[in-house]
Amino acid sequence: MPTYEYECCNCPNRFEVFQKMTEEHLKHCPKCKGKVRRLVGTGSGVIYKGSGFYTTEYRSESYKKREKEDQGTTKTAPTEKKTAETKTTEVKAEVKAKEK
Repeated sequence: MPTYEYECCNCPNRFEVFQKMTEEHLKHCPKCKGKVRRLVGTGSGVIYKGSGFYTTEYRSESYKKREKEDQGTTKTAPTEKKTAETKTTEVKAEVKAKEK
């Protein structure tokens, strides 16, 4: 059930009412009994629950399995590249280790 916002035409009263969509809107202010008008609100977001709303989010198990297999074949192991500086540091470390 939605929440409707009303504003009184006579006093500064602004209030919200939780009503069914099929109910008739309010006509009188609860404080001064003056005429009210229903305000147009932004509402809230719609939440879809269940399967089948977004094909990218609710994939079948067979699709997920096939996708993983495809990703496994396209990925390659990263090769380790050593820079000249890294090699020099390693050589110095080996020399020091032999000296001890």
